[in-house]
Amino acid sequence: MRSPDPAPAIAAPDDHFRQQALARQNTLTKPPGSLGRLESLAADIAAQQGRAEPSVGRVHITVFAGDHGVCAEGVSAFPQAVTAQMVANFAAGGAAINVLARALGATLDVVNVGTVEPLPAMDGVREQRAGDGTANICREPAMDGPQLTRALAAGDQAAARAAAQACELFIGGEMGIGNTTAAAAVACALTGAAPADMVGRGTGVDDAGLARKRQAVQNALDRHGNDASPMTVLASLGGFEIAALAGAMLGCGHRRIPVLVDGFITSVAALAAVRHAPALRPWLHFSHRSAEAGHGAVLKALDADPLLDIGMRLGEGSGAAMAVPLLRLACELHNGMASFSDAGVSDGS
Repeated sequence: MRSPDPAPAIAAPDDHFRQQALARQNTLTKPPGSLGRLESLAADIAAQQGRAEPSVGRVHITVFAGDHGVCAEGVSAFPQAVTAQMVANFAAGGAAINVLARALGATLDVVNVGTVEPLPAMDGVREQRAGDGTANICREPAMDGPQLTRALAAGDQAAARAAAQACELFIGGEMGIGNTTAAAAVACALTGAAPADMVGRGTGVDDAGLARKRQAVQNALDRHGNDASPMTVLASLGGFEIAALAGAMLGCGHRRIPVLVDGFITSVAALAAVRHAPALRPWLHFSHRSAEAGHGAVLKALDADPLLDIGMRLGEGSGAAMAVPLLRLACELHNGMASFSDAGVSDGS
């Protein structure tokens, strides 16, 4: 496989603004540290945005959709046609992420990076196909080098659109029947975990389906071998939407846009992106702990402590959207509370 472009340049968040924000937290009318992680969240966002008053009012969500050849192994409780049907549902505004985006006042973008069949033109859906679904990872690499490059570029272009809209927080979501199998294979290759520990029920497969998924991941790993270089792993074992998510996160880091990471599949994309460009990690916030079996191991590999644990495993970026109000309130508290001196309240000294 031809090597993809090198990792983009990603600068560190501005520590001056982090320290300034932490100092301000200690002057506010509350005991130091009493707002817990909301205090460090505000400081992290201030550093990422390079300003004294952080804000996540302008949220941009991009959902990437693609199909997976591994569905031929019987790894999903739903037929592959559901991927295209859900893209149409996104376009019509009927999916969970549509409801959440409306409630948050967020911009929602849908990108088809590779359904098996081309889709008719739909308002709100961008066609940036890397291919007609990936190949069956049990038998051959999911994609070739040019396809990986196209998928990564689709993600980077989503980050560029977010930047053009002065986005303050980016969320990536995914849709693709079979993608928990592909994500589990990528995660195993990157972490060394066994399929039995990483493969979950995804769309709700029964015990026989779970056994097929685990065997499919093992077969894919046996074919792939021991190469743990992240871009090779994505091309060999991943999905177009997983690669696009990685490209979007890398593009956001390059453009100094904070990213709120969703659940298992998006976290696997984040792990590949961070392994490719470690400087990306300080730009990522982790929204929730998915009920999908392998998510805990992926979070551990990323040294990530998510904000929520509410049993979600839908995808689409929905768990990340649920965490946006926490980030918004962290910023509002940081910016809006009075200091002890402003309020004429004794600070106890």
